[in-house]
Amino acid sequence: MTQAYRVGDELPPLDIPLTRTLIVAGAIASRDYQDVHHDADLAKEKGSPDIFMNILTTNGLVGRYITDHFGPAAVLRKVAIRLGAPNYPGDVMRLTGRITELAGPAGEEPVRATIAVTGDNGIGRHVSGTVTVALPVTVALPAPSDERAGA
Repeated sequence: MTQAYRVGDELPPLDIPLTRTLIVAGAIASRDYQDVHHDADLAKEKGSPDIFMNILTTNGLVGRYITDHFGPAAVLRKVAIRLGAPNYPGDVMRLTGRITELAGPAGEEPVRATIAVTGDNGIGRHVSGTVTVALPVTVALPAPSDERAGA
């Protein structure tokens, strides 16, 4: 069975709790050792109310959102995002998406999709952008012949 996609289709939203652990772990995993991503006191000294998520963690969460929807065989081809309001611990970011473009051979299933993605938290829009994903190609298997079916 294949999934039929259409331009304008909305992806189900994904709510991501913004824990202190997620923010710090994301910074460490992406080798971003800036103190504003792990040290609340130093972040406050620099004018922030708390530590905040780095762009690489946001980028990874956007990628996860897309591949969770399209499946593990989908391949991210381009992620173009811009940050807005910071993601602070204790909030929730809600990712949403809408298919804006489908491409592929005429009359066949699309092989590429572009999705407009946004992520909002309690203080505003954290991330906006587009993601282009290569969709898995489905292969139609031939129906069993009468000989094999009766054997």
